[in-house]
Amino acid sequence: MAAVKLKDFLRRHEAKDLLRFITCGSVDDGKSTLIGRLLHDTHQILEDTLASVTSDSRKWGTTGDLVDLALLVDGLQAEREQGITIDVAYRYFDTELRKYIIADCPGHEQYTRNMATGASTVDLAVILVDAARGVQVQTRRHAYIVSLLGIRHVVVAVNKMDLVEYDERVFKAIHEECVALIGRLGVPDVRVVPVSALKGHNVVTRGEGMPWYKGQTLLELLDSIDISRDQDLADLRLPVQYVNRPDARFRGYAGTIAAGELAVGDPVLAVPSRRMSRIKSIVTFEGDLQRAAAPMAVTVTLEDEIDISRGDLIVHPDRSPSVSRSIDAHLIWMSDAPLLPGKQYEFKISHRYLRGTVERIHHRVDVNDLSEHAADELKLNEVGLCRIVLAEQAAFDTYATCRTTGALIVVDRLSHATAGAGMILTSAAPQGVQHDVSVFWQPTRVTHGQRANQKAQHPCILWFTGLSGAGKSTIANATEQALFLRGHHSYLLDGDNIRHGLNKDLDFSDAGRVENIRRIGEIAKLFVDAGLIVVTAFISPFRSDRRLVRDLVGADEFVEVFISTPIEVCEKRDVKGLYAKAREGKIRNFTGVSSPYEAPEAPEIEIDSSKFLVAECVDRVIRYLEAQGRLKN
Repeated sequence: MAAVKLKDFLRRHEAKDLLRFITCGSVDDGKSTLIGRLLHDTHQILEDTLASVTSDSRKWGTTGDLVDLALLVDGLQAEREQGITIDVAYRYFDTELRKYIIADCPGHEQYTRNMATGASTVDLAVILVDAARGVQVQTRRHAYIVSLLGIRHVVVAVNKMDLVEYDERVFKAIHEECVALIGRLGVPDVRVVPVSALKGHNVVTRGEGMPWYKGQTLLELLDSIDISRDQDLADLRLPVQYVNRPDARFRGYAGTIAAGELAVGDPVLAVPSRRMSRIKSIVTFEGDLQRAAAPMAVTVTLEDEIDISRGDLIVHPDRSPSVSRSIDAHLIWMSDAPLLPGKQYEFKISHRYLRGTVERIHHRVDVNDLSEHAADELKLNEVGLCRIVLAEQAAFDTYATCRTTGALIVVDRLSHATAGAGMILTSAAPQGVQHDVSVFWQPTRVTHGQRANQKAQHPCILWFTGLSGAGKSTIANATEQALFLRGHHSYLLDGDNIRHGLNKDLDFSDAGRVENIRRIGEIAKLFVDAGLIVVTAFISPFRSDRRLVRDLVGADEFVEVFISTPIEVCEKRDVKGLYAKAREGKIRNFTGVSSPYEAPEAPEIEIDSSKFLVAECVDRVIRYLEAQGRLKN
């Protein structure tokens, strides 16, 4: 009998709808306390856990004689010491109608990136407002991020009503301000409820503090909000997460259906390759199916052997997504190092990683008044609309259409850390140009190898880097002369010369330096394709920029020459007095003084010019090239 009851209970629990939501808002609005109250009043806390929290309340609590329910969520010692939430905390509970996953998000501005991470997978946001303080800057920031992330349901919980003597006029003023703010952001469903999380009024039960409020409690709102119609896209979207090839007889494409449905025999299109086939079978853990729909995890096999890789999309042929190399997207920047246009990043779209750059920042958004401002960079926690240019074609939808295929992640190529999160607004391909097919690399009849053989050399870039005064230009000049006298074909790109012409529009800010190196890298790549040995002399202070050029031409055609002369020697050689002016503050962004220099970690050649004559430095470079077989007889 007990086993039957358990089976019935598990069946009912499995059939319940799941709602994911976050609590967010400004610091000390009571987010953790509200979640603790929800767990406590729905009887989700075990007795020993409650006893432990009661004991901890005497040490860490901030609620006097009352149990500090926030300690149920704030588990980190640093959180308890400071009385704030630092990282996203997830909690789980259920009612008779629904199962819930709650993400308690930090309120501090410096942890906005944690909030954006927690909000990226939820269906609803509970934004708390302290009734005594009203709407804060961080409240507006979180509301804006919630709208960017496509969350369609927002419940504003006006908390700490007990601190304002449950004044109805205070609630109405905050109600009007929040509805106007969030409505202007385009969120279609906004509810407002007055609560006291500390006393438990209007959270799960009504309490006696606010007889003038006739609406639903917070839990009643959560139980009743309909999220079944939130996925508007009916078109098939199956991102390929894994190509399943256990043996020569089976090739399946595994993934979770993001939108729409598919059936055996349906015609399908693989994008971005645009190869067509039909569904042969739909394989799942429970067995083969004739039909499957979102959000099921499936493996599909096709009637034809076509090239499909991880990150590709399987769609219906007449309802395909956008395919382009250029994308306009809202980016939330999450890195301490600012976003710089021209710097190369990895962009993860669906399950595919693509190299690319932010070509330009259209504008930065001021979350206080939603005004738009020109910007050369995005700093930590800032939001901007950006033009992204990828190295390859990518398939995607707008974020408003489908979250899974309309979201992207920006990854720093050096640290591999997540640097930003993006919501795709639209394809940035020129109007009237379908799938961005107007620009392709055109192959020439004379090949790269033929040009190299004609010149009796293996082309490469000799990238001289080091501080100002290290001797880069002198050694690079002498190296090109030595190559010329030996009958080899080379060209010298010098930093000062380039800034007189091609790059005269660039300043010496971090963003200007990044774009300077990017342009030089593109020129050097063309010269290498022409069969030349390209000699460059640039400070190029950032490792990421030098890696960008290495990736452009390939590691086998990039030779990093680090002129590691100490800065003290460089200053003594400085006939122009640049170091002295920089130390006096007369020159801004001077490398080695007011701007950092990131020395190469593993250069192919390292030379301290203070220890060798110029001819000896050149000889070391030439001998390296000979040893590598780059200079043919």
